[in-house]
Amino acid sequence: MGQWDALVDAALARLEARSLLRATRPIALAAPTAAPRTFDGPGPWDHAAVEIRLDRDTLHQWLAEGDEAGGQEEQLDGNLILFSGNDYMGLSSHPAVREAAVKAAQDYGMGPRGSALICGYTTYHKLVEESLARLKKKEDCLLCPTGFSANMAAITALGSITSLLSPGRKPAEHERIAIFSDALNHASIIDGIRLLERQQEALVFVYKHCDMFHLDFLLSSCSLEKKVVVTDSLFSMDGDFAPFPELIKLRRKYGYLLVIDDAHGTLVCGENGGGAAELFECEKDIDIGVGTLSKAAGCQGGFITCSTQWKRLIQSRGRSFIFSTALPVPVVASVHAALYVSSKETWRRSVIWRHVQYFASLTKLEITSPIISIVVGSEAGALRASRYLLRSGFHVTPIRPPTVPPNSCRLRITLSASHSSDDIKRLVDALTPWLPVKYGNGSYATASKL
Repeated sequence: MGQWDALVDAALARLEARSLLRATRPIALAAPTAAPRTFDGPGPWDHAAVEIRLDRDTLHQWLAEGDEAGGQEEQLDGNLILFSGNDYMGLSSHPAVREAAVKAAQDYGMGPRGSALICGYTTYHKLVEESLARLKKKEDCLLCPTGFSANMAAITALGSITSLLSPGRKPAEHERIAIFSDALNHASIIDGIRLLERQQEALVFVYKHCDMFHLDFLLSSCSLEKKVVVTDSLFSMDGDFAPFPELIKLRRKYGYLLVIDDAHGTLVCGENGGGAAELFECEKDIDIGVGTLSKAAGCQGGFITCSTQWKRLIQSRGRSFIFSTALPVPVVASVHAALYVSSKETWRRSVIWRHVQYFASLTKLEITSPIISIVVGSEAGALRASRYLLRSGFHVTPIRPPTVPPNSCRLRITLSASHSSDDIKRLVDALTPWLPVKYGNGSYATASKL
């Protein structure tokens, strides 16, 4: 990837010549002295994380969607098992995560309030960046307020290379970056590349979802030298993985920069929780990795793992990073504890993947991750299915446009280490009317709906 290293170095030189290079200067806070508590198995706090309650007004409002009266509303107490969240590892309720947040709040309140480049960056933030860089086997890491802002910062900084190397004018078309994006990428990726298009810094090519033949065709047909492929690692609405082996083969063929959003893979996939790239044994082939701390880490925030040179560029040109207030210290302390717990309580990952296998065995569905998509079709059908599950004691939100295309409305179910096998069995029983039936010829059809 010598071409991209040279481009980043040239862009950094331009910034330095204009005194526009920025760096974080951590405010010193005393680091945690004791290691977070860990456990050999689930505690009562685990299942409590998926035990939720809706108040009567909210419950009735949900049940009233679609103008369908069920007649059972008064019998419902609002107690539900949550199957809609992204707390895959069950860390949001972990005692160590709670204790870290409480201790930091007692010692420092919310910490310095400002952007990371002004005063919001502390030694706690630095500790988390170092932990994430080790986890992802990358040289460096940049902590961001959210996963959305992390994607926006990485992509806009990437596009800024063309502007920096074309001073005083708009980049000519042949000087722009060619970005190849999966059709089902997350909205934060889409918004980032749309911004680059508007600024005339990139040309964007959308390839069919996980279709490597289409991507190969688009790459071979593109004459631009600076090529980037960006993809989710584990797709949030379909629960399928990007085809990493094929992506790596094409990377070696075309020399493109590979950017992945590992929001749903981080801590869940791989022996060490390093994510989808660890699972597919291709960590060294990922140039820039984006992730979130609000899903399997059970906390809040986003991050970018990359080389130190890329980090210098992103923190100098990534506007969603530069102009956002840094994460509060108690949140960062809780993230640090969650990462430690994840590294020690490896049984949590084992539980998640056993749940995936159990759900598959009960439903006969071919699922590959803790994200399970039951496509219903119409919006009315998805609402009806969700209401039925609500009456059965489960919180499963119907996913509708614009999140998914019209007529592909679905029930999106997520499995967590906090769930019990009994939770899953009861959910599958309630789901039966909407589960696809596989016929002898290999085709599927959805069972009759209630």
